[in-house]
Amino acid sequence: MTRTALTIAGSDPSGGAGIQADLKTFQRFGVYGQSVVTLITAQNTRGVTAVELLPRELVLAQLDACLDDIGAHAIKTGALGSVTLIEAVAARLHRTPDIPLVLDPVLISKHGHPLAAPEAAHALVKHLLPRATVITPNRHEAAALAGRPVEGADAARALLDLGARAVLLKGIGDGADDLLVTATEEILLPGIRHRTRNLHGTGCTYAAAVTAHLALGHPLPEAARHAKAYIAHAILTAPPLGDPAGCGPVNHTA
Repeated sequence: MTRTALTIAGSDPSGGAGIQADLKTFQRFGVYGQSVVTLITAQNTRGVTAVELLPRELVLAQLDACLDDIGAHAIKTGALGSVTLIEAVAARLHRTPDIPLVLDPVLISKHGHPLAAPEAAHALVKHLLPRATVITPNRHEAAALAGRPVEGADAARALLDLGARAVLLKGIGDGADDLLVTATEEILLPGIRHRTRNLHGTGCTYAAAVTAHLALGHPLPEAARHAKAYIAHAILTAPPLGDPAGCGPVNHTA
């Protein structure tokens, strides 16, 4: 059987992040990818110059078109942009509770440009976090979701207290290690920090790799380990594209 995955996220015309990165990552692992576009950006390795949210009705029409036909063995959400879209997507996904969901709480771009309204963090916690199989924040996103300064394992536990089933917290310690925390275990995913500017879309790509492995039927700890190894190699072998002073993409075929 062909395994399928669905990404619900924003578009990056430069191909380093968002749905473009997700679809490349799904393909890398032999998973058939589908996409629901929530917002359109104008961005490249230098930065984000424009963001336009799609209408709620169009986002839901895309989502219904995918789930009512081909379906999905796993789903990933990325940039949702507004409380309205978060609530709408969450309501639809609550009708498919058996499909694994990876929640990547994209609130700000790698360049520092906001990709969601200020109140979006609270909406993610209220409407989507309880539905997610795993949430994949970095330390800044974890603090925003928790509503207070939190670090390391405390940040992950704070999100568990808010209703998360599992947290894959990115960038603990010196920034290269990650931590997978559930109600019953903590799994350290060690990494090595590389001196590189080619980090555009790392969060999207990492979460998409977790999604792909869940779609393949792997348990969450195994999916996280596979995804960690993949993103590390994708960063190490990143192609020299774009402005040398910018934030380049990773190697999605790693």
